[in-house]
This record gives sequence, C-alpha cells and structure tokens, in this order.
Amino acid sequence: MSPPSRARRRIAEILGRRAEEEVATLLRSRGYDILATRLKTGAGEIDIVAADARCLVFVEVKARHSLSEAAYALSPRQQARLIQAASVALAQHQAWARPEMRFDAALVANGGIQFIEDAIRIN
Repeated sequence: MSPPSRARRRIAEILGRRAEEEVATLLRSRGYDILATRLKTGAGEIDIVAADARCLVFVEVKARHSLSEAAYALSPRQQARLIQAASVALAQHQAWARPEMRFDAALVANGGIQFIEDAIRIN
C-alpha cells in the first residue's frame, strides 16, 4: 500500500479535527471542562484532556468510515502511547490531578459518536 497523498492526509486531518471538536462538545454537555486538545507531549499527542470535579479523563478520538474501523484503529501500541503521554502530561500539569482518572475512547463514524468510558485500563 502506498503512502497517502498530501491531499488525502489533509482531508483526514480536517475530519479528525472536526471529530475532536464534536467529542469536546459532547464532553462539555456532560459537565466536563476541556483542559486541552491536541496536547503534545514527549511521548505523543493526547486528543482531548477533560475533567470534572472528581475525574481527569484522557480521550483518544478515532474517526473512520465505520465504527468497527475506528475501534480497530485503537491498537495496543497506541493505547500504551496514550498512557505514557498521560504520565508526561500529569507531570507537567500537576494542577490537573483529580481523585480519579480514566482513559476513554470516542469512535466517530457516519455522523455518530460511540463514547467508551474506561476503554483503556492500566494493568
């Protein structure tokens, strides 16, 4: 499979940003504050960091043509990267600490969002 063209990568980036905005809107409607989007750390990027009074939430957003494609895109390697990135983010933003923390996934496809709380667990 050849690498995607610049145009295809740009379209994917636009769709990804739109999906992240939709997920952030959903989180706000559920009472969360958005602390950061597209947070770059030395270990990788975190799509959304959100929090309420009790819980800090790291959200990985996957936008694809179908929900199954989006779920498949959340590989074990990517899950490990997200956990590492969250560790770096917490070290850099200690004020974000909450009594609880979790890793969620937001699968975006066909105009819908499937939100999975606690999608990634630290062993």
